[in-house]
Parts: sequence; C-alpha cells; structure tokens
Amino acid sequence: MKVNINKIRPATVFLYNCILLLFSSCAIDPQAWQSPEPRSFETGFNLNNKLLNIEKSDLLGYAGAEEFVSDKQGNIYTGVHAGPNDFSSGAILRIDKNGLVEEYLKTDAWVTGMAFDKDGNLLAMMNGVGLVRIIGNTIDTLVSKTPSGQPILMGTGLKIASDGKVYFANLSSTQQSSPKYFNKLILEMKKTGGVYCYDPNSKSIETISEGNYFANGLELSPEEDYLLLSETSKYRILRYWLKGENKGTSEVFMDNLPGFPNNIQRNKRGNYWLGFTTKRNKQLDGVHDKPGMKKLIYSLPAFLQPAPEKFGMVLEINCKAQIVRGLFDMEGQEVSEAGAVYEHDGYLYLGGDIVSYASKYKL
Repeated sequence: MKVNINKIRPATVFLYNCILLLFSSCAIDPQAWQSPEPRSFETGFNLNNKLLNIEKSDLLGYAGAEEFVSDKQGNIYTGVHAGPNDFSSGAILRIDKNGLVEEYLKTDAWVTGMAFDKDGNLLAMMNGVGLVRIIGNTIDTLVSKTPSGQPILMGTGLKIASDGKVYFANLSSTQQSSPKYFNKLILEMKKTGGVYCYDPNSKSIETISEGNYFANGLELSPEEDYLLLSETSKYRILRYWLKGENKGTSEVFMDNLPGFPNNIQRNKRGNYWLGFTTKRNKQLDGVHDKPGMKKLIYSLPAFLQPAPEKFGMVLEINCKAQIVRGLFDMEGQEVSEAGAVYEHDGYLYLGGDIVSYASKYKL
C-alpha cells in the first residue's frame, strides 16, 4: 500500500511536539505564590541614566563576571564561564589598574564567589565542586557537602569574617548553573538553597539556614553581628543574626524590591551596594499564582520563553534598609545587567551572569 508521507507528516510533527511539551512540563513542579504589588518606579525611585557613563573591559571571549574581589596590589579578579549560554568550563580573570584583562587561571567550572583570606590565598565557590582554596595553579577542595550531606553544586556569595570563618550560600544541591535551570528555580518558587559557615581552624561546617528561595548574594555587617542574604526569586533581602541577643534568629531586611536582587557588597561608608539582574516583569508576577501556566511557560522552546529585560540597576542601601541612591541604565544600552557589584578605589565594578564584559563606573 502506498502511503502519502506529506499527509501524515504534519500530524506526526504535531504529536511529537505535544509529547515534548508534556515531558518538559513534567520536569517542573511549580508552587503557587502571590507576588507583592511592586512600587512604581516613577514615584518610588529617582530614576536616572548614570550608568551610561561607564568604561568596558572585554572578558576575553568569556561571560558571566558574577563577583569581584581585589588583592593588595589593587588588581581585580572575577570568575567567568565559557560563553553566555555555556557554563561547561570557565576561568578566573585578573584586571589591573590600567584595565588590562588577563587569564589568571583556567577552571573546569564557573567560579561564582571569591575572597582572599588573611594569608593571601584565594577562596572561591566553584560550580559542581563547592568551596575551594586556590594557591598558584593548585585548587584544593575544602567543603563539597552541607552538614546534612547534600552536595554544594551552586555555591555563591562567599565572604570571610575577621576571625577567618567563611560564610557562603548554596543555591542548589541537585543541578549546576544553566539558563534553563535559573528559569526553573524562579518559576518553581521552592526552597532549594541554604547558608553555611566553614571554620578553617576546626575544618567544620555549620548550617546558618536551610530552605531559602534562590539564595544568592551574601554580605556581613560592619560589626559582623549579622549577615544579609538576597533571595532573588522573592525580590527580598533577609537578615540572619550571628551575635547578640538576637543570635540564631532571622527576619526580612528589605522586601518587595523593584527587581531581582543579586550580589551585595559592603562599602567603606558602612552601606551596602545591591546589584540587580534586571527589573521585575509584570507578566511573571501575574503567573506566579498559576502553577499550570508556569508549567506551560517552562515547556516552551527557549526562544519562545520570556527573556530578561535589559535594565541596569544598582542601589546603595544603609543599615536601616533605606535607599541612599540608585544608579540606572533604563534601557540597558551600556549596562544590560548589574548582578555583580563591587566598589574599589573610587570606582564601581559591575558584571552579570551572561554579559561578556565588565563595566567600570566612576563614583
């Protein structure tokens, strides 16, 4: 019997696509969440385009300057991954005072948090590995699992206290970084992260918090009596008390933020710089209470899914959770993303998860 392939092909393709959508939607188990009504930019913030006036440093073909740190000589270091959508490998880059960028160390994974200890060793959070110490070309693993035995696959927000203790967050114990997984975490709205403290003297690890929503940036207070943690998907900053009568308790420090908060960095004025991946999206806020709709969105091909809007935003906040000033690129012309933020020597260094350059803004 002769079969007309042209007649059955559309139906076959349609059925195949339906099956793909079904399997893709089953790969996500989103929770319903009622997002707070956002404050109006026009009335709540002093909008400007100050971030249009920046210098750019090319990342040698890499992308994703997620966090910055400086050494005693004033060089800036940042971790990057292979490309905007390629997180399979990476490097640590060094930027000197003249803006010259060089490859400091090639890595097998994205480094998303860094700090120098008192001995001048570089400590870092490495995707799929955990907390590592870098001495020259040698990478030693210090911590790879949480106290409960879960792998630290997406560590971030590393900070070292004056007593040498290392604080960091873990975004996930099930998968490593990828744009697809970032979308899943935001849509699912589940507690997948935690905050931990590693003591290099006793080589022990302590749990500060388990069950955070997209645990991301982290910073210690000037007195080191509390730490701040950004929960990116919930548009908020939490405070965890480490000392004093409130030790062991936590509270919301800032809520209903205008965008997706990322890294936090304390400056010499005792305030905090808060970087944002982008501003909030009305469509996303509108579907958060509809798990079925979120399943459908996640099942769509990547090119049909909502893309983050290009929008540069950095806020300086004080210890009372008040906004001191804001810096913006409202159309993302020069700074399309400002998730990473670091003040050094009169400049603000900015980066983002998928951008292929680092920005430098004179304060």
